[in-house]
Amino acid sequence: MDTLAVVIEQPEQLSLRHLDLKDITADDLMVEIDWSGISTGTERLLWSGRMPPFPGMGYPLVPGYESVGRVVDAGQGARGRIGETVFVPGSSGFKDARGLFGGAARRLVAPSARVVSIPESLGDRGVLIALAATARHAIAGGATPDLIVGHGVLGRLLARLAVIEGGPPPTVWETNSLRGEGAEGYRVVHPDADERRDYRAIYDVSGDSKLLGGLIARLARGGEVVLAGFYDQPLSFEFPPAFIREARLRVAAEWAPEDLAFTTRLIETGALSLEGLITHRRPAEEADGAYRTAFTDFTCLKMVLDWRQCA
Repeated sequence: MDTLAVVIEQPEQLSLRHLDLKDITADDLMVEIDWSGISTGTERLLWSGRMPPFPGMGYPLVPGYESVGRVVDAGQGARGRIGETVFVPGSSGFKDARGLFGGAARRLVAPSARVVSIPESLGDRGVLIALAATARHAIAGGATPDLIVGHGVLGRLLARLAVIEGGPPPTVWETNSLRGEGAEGYRVVHPDADERRDYRAIYDVSGDSKLLGGLIARLARGGEVVLAGFYDQPLSFEFPPAFIREARLRVAAEWAPEDLAFTTRLIETGALSLEGLITHRRPAEEADGAYRTAFTDFTCLKMVLDWRQCA
């Protein structure tokens, strides 16, 4: 069995080609993908060659960890799942390319335990479940944010989850005026227009390693900066401001299975809206242009590849 897949051959060189798939084992699923999302954080680093050393890193590789499709085959231990609509957080089931994260392909082989059933009615919005779970994982580790830095998809999901928690609506900083719209129950401001210096919990999803010192200076005493983005450069800060505030620093990694289950329930009940987050859609055959648009066009919050017409 083979599949058509997005392959980053080397930095800034992307192709769409056929790859051989590994054989299905007893607990594996074969999923035919309808849609996959493009991450403007980690995938941009993989595409540009700036990704720091990371387990499984190397080229050629299949990117992507935001895929939605239907189970079309399964090993003996998982055949009851055939026909389900599912979210797949990536795959390592390729024989001749690395699967980091391995979700951008027409067909995927993945362990049944990693594949999550979702309502068919979600359609391509299901690709956003990974980011929603990442936002939940960050919030579950501490206080809800009262300041979020960055109004991309992850920042918007963090803000929506904070509103659901029922506390005071967070402030969101955004320097790009094109991304200032779309707030739902919270306010978005340019950081220069915000004089507040008593934030209790600042969540940075900008990925900008130069901001940390300035964020610490905005904390209340005993406040916390949560690094919820991904950074390709070292982070540093002046010690005296952190000392004066008894500042705390927390790193929020990717979601855990319980975060995925929690956010899926919120989405299914309608408590967490995924509306207004997907701004661009392209056929998978146009993957090279789609990736470049996702990484260079600031009006693009989330780009989705449509695989349904691919063989």
